[in-house]
Amino acid sequence: MSATHTSTVMAGAVMQHRRMRGNADWYLTLFTAPMLTLVFLAITQYAGRSDLSGYAVLAPGLIALWGMCLHTAGELITRDREAGTLELLVAAPSSFSALLTGRVGVVTCMGLVGFVESWLVGWIFTGEPVAIRHPVLFAATMVLLVFAMVGTALSMAAVFVLARSARSFQNSLSYPFYLLGGVMVPVALLPEWVHPVSALVFLSWASDLLRESLTIELAGDAAFSLMMLGVLGVLSYVIGNVLVRASINRLRRTGKMTYA
Repeated sequence: MSATHTSTVMAGAVMQHRRMRGNADWYLTLFTAPMLTLVFLAITQYAGRSDLSGYAVLAPGLIALWGMCLHTAGELITRDREAGTLELLVAAPSSFSALLTGRVGVVTCMGLVGFVESWLVGWIFTGEPVAIRHPVLFAATMVLLVFAMVGTALSMAAVFVLARSARSFQNSLSYPFYLLGGVMVPVALLPEWVHPVSALVFLSWASDLLRESLTIELAGDAAFSLMMLGVLGVLSYVIGNVLVRASINRLRRTGKMTYA
């Protein structure tokens, strides 16, 4: 990565941070995390499965992160269109995809606040905090998860470049991915025919690793799971960048920057 590319990514991050500062609209997804935590904890506690409190705390955090990635970061270009700044950003000499990567990265990182919210709510609700027994594994999983989320958000942004009606497609990506990603229910408990499909969803590897980091002894092959999460994250990032560049090039050729 060249110094110019890095500085463009950083410029995008700073620009996005300034746009989000003091505007609660950007954080609507984070308001649902505490409520979802209460719902999931109520279910596990009522069923007498306090041992699943960690699952109930992690799931809202993953949902909030996915929501910030898909619904907030994925709509950055739509917001630029509405503000009339898309043409200026594309016409700038710096790389548009690098600028967008920095902006998406900031939004996605803000989604991590959902984990803090759910952890605090879980502590208040149950009277004891969910212990992270393998912090290194937890931190490594988070880094790779955010990287994969940035790639996914870039792909979603590319879809919005080409089609204004992409919101219905965007909405359809929530619950199927919660299921295939094993957000609340581990993929191992789902029907076997689902397993090959889930293996292609980076969220499934991340959710298993995060739950694994809460256990006293690691039961699975964490190194292999981290490798798979990394591979799928890189694949997601590459596809996202290719799609954004292809979409912008198409808009430049057709001259439909505002009305795709």
